[in-house]
Amino acid sequence: MHDTAEQADFRASIRRWVDAEVLPHVAAWDEAGAFPRALYRRAAALGLLQLGYPEPLGGTPCSLAWRLVAAEELARTGAGGLLASLFSHNIALPPLVAQGSAALQQRVVPPVLAGEAVAALAVTEPGGGSDVARLRTSARRDGDHWVVDGEKTFITSGLRADWITTAVRTGGPGAGGISLIMVPGDAPGLTRTPLAKMGWWCSDTAALHFQGVRVPADHLVGEENAGFRMVMANFNGERLLLAAGAVSFAQVCLDEATAWALQRQTFGQPLVAHQAIRHRLMDMRTQLIAARALLHEVTARFEAAPADPEVIADLCLLKNYATATMQACADHAVHILGGMGYMRGTRSERIYREVKVMQIGGGATEIMKELAWRQLAP
Repeated sequence: MHDTAEQADFRASIRRWVDAEVLPHVAAWDEAGAFPRALYRRAAALGLLQLGYPEPLGGTPCSLAWRLVAAEELARTGAGGLLASLFSHNIALPPLVAQGSAALQQRVVPPVLAGEAVAALAVTEPGGGSDVARLRTSARRDGDHWVVDGEKTFITSGLRADWITTAVRTGGPGAGGISLIMVPGDAPGLTRTPLAKMGWWCSDTAALHFQGVRVPADHLVGEENAGFRMVMANFNGERLLLAAGAVSFAQVCLDEATAWALQRQTFGQPLVAHQAIRHRLMDMRTQLIAARALLHEVTARFEAAPADPEVIADLCLLKNYATATMQACADHAVHILGGMGYMRGTRSERIYREVKVMQIGGGATEIMKELAWRQLAP
C-alpha cells in the first residue's frame, strides 16, 4: 500500500515532529514514567488525535490508512507506552461516538480531540481480563444519578484521564447486564493507584477504585444493559491498532539491527559480513513483508465490512501474527546488537520488553484463536 500525495505530506510532518521533539526525549520520558501532558496538545495541532472522528465533534473523517501512517511514524520512537497513552482515546471514545447522546458527545469528545482532556477505557478487573461478561463493578440507579462501586485494573491513562469510559454491571449476570458509563475523572469517591510494569514505562497505568461514585444519569452511553456489544465491537478496533503498532515496531527492530550490523566491526570486518547475521536480517524482513501485507489486506476488508464474521476472525489472527512478528524481530535485533541490545537506550531493548503487552492486550493469543474459530465454525 502506497501513500497518496496527501498522506505523504502528512507522514513527512509527523516525521519532522518525531525527529525534532520526541526522539530526543523519549528515553528520558520512559525513565521518568511519564511524558509531558502538553504533548497531547502538540499531537492535536498536527492532526493526530482527530483522525477518524466526525467533523462536528472536532475530528477529521478519514480512512484507516491515515491512522496506519501515524502509527508507523510514531513507532519509530520504539516507545509503545507513548503510543498507548497518547492514543488511549482511540479505545475510550468509539462507543461514545457510536451510541452516546449528542449532548454527552459534545461535552466529552471535542476537548479530547483538541488535546485539552484525556480519555481512558476501563473494562479489565482484578478478577478477570478477557472474560468481560463476568465483570463485577456495579452501577445502581439512585434518582438522577448512577452510583458506581468496584475496581478496575491495568487501565491505560488511568492516572491522568479526565473521562473514563467504564464498563459496569447494571443488570443481571452475564453479558446482558453490562452498560457503559462516562465517569468524570474528578468524581468524588474515585481513587487511582499507579502500577509498575515490565514495559510501557512512560504510559501511566493505574488501578481504579470506585466507592459510591455518583455519576449523572445522562452519562450512560447508549441504552442500559447494552454495553457488552459495544465493548466487543470496540475490541476489534483496538486489535487492529495493536497489530499496526506491532508491525511498525518490528520494522524499527530491523532498521536498528541493520544499522548496527553495518557499522559494528568484529574480527576485522563489519558484523554484516557474517552469513549468519545476514540470514537473521533476511528472516526478519521476510516475516515483516508477510505481516505488513496481511495488515493492509485485513484493514481494507475491516473498513468495508467491520461486522463480517470472517473479517473479525482474520483480524484476530492478524493480531496474533503481527505480534509474533514483533516478538521474532525483537529477539533477532537484541541478539544482533549483542551487549548493546541488552542496554537501556536502544529501541530494540525497549521493544523486546514490550512484546508481551502487545500479545496480551486486546485479548491474549489463545483468546484470539478461540474467537477466530467461533466466528468461522459452521
